[in-house]
Amino acid sequence: MANTLPKLIPTFLILFTIFSSFSALATAKKSHLFSRTLTPSKLGLKREKLSHLHFYFHDIVSGRNATAVRVAEAAMTNTSLTGFGAVVMMDDPLTVRPQLSSKQVGRAQGIYASASQNEFGFLMILNFAFMEGKYNGSNLSVLGRNSVFSAVREMPIVGGSGLFRFARGYAHATTHTFDLKSGDAVVEYNVYVFHY
Repeated sequence: MANTLPKLIPTFLILFTIFSSFSALATAKKSHLFSRTLTPSKLGLKREKLSHLHFYFHDIVSGRNATAVRVAEAAMTNTSLTGFGAVVMMDDPLTVRPQLSSKQVGRAQGIYASASQNEFGFLMILNFAFMEGKYNGSNLSVLGRNSVFSAVREMPIVGGSGLFRFARGYAHATTHTFDLKSGDAVVEYNVYVFHY
């Protein structure tokens, strides 16, 4: 028996190596079920296009019908020169003209937070939820930095839904009016987005 054991070890190692190789191949084939490469046409996607959207964003923080409300703050927020740590939830109207009474095309829904201790810089996390024309029910998602006192701010469009599936692009924001007393603002948006 003592002489047989040394002879079986090489055989065992060879069989173990072969079994391990087959097991690794089987696992690799199973992982193919998890993900695969597709062409856009497989999802019914046609040619990619570039669209330009233009609208006005009404951030109303004052009065009984505010569309943006502070939902959280840090202990230092009220003593910070920039309001650092304030978190605001918004459901702001989007209109075709700077007047709030003009035709509404959607809502800006999400949050913005004061994320800078040295300047007025917001972290913007929002969806432009459109409710007019061919984009009714479609959304664009924004995630980026908004230096609110810069003349023009650029924020990335990171995705979308509905007609904006696979969207990517950017939004230019320009302050149209800002009321220092109330804090209300109207911001002009020019959005450039690639989508199918």
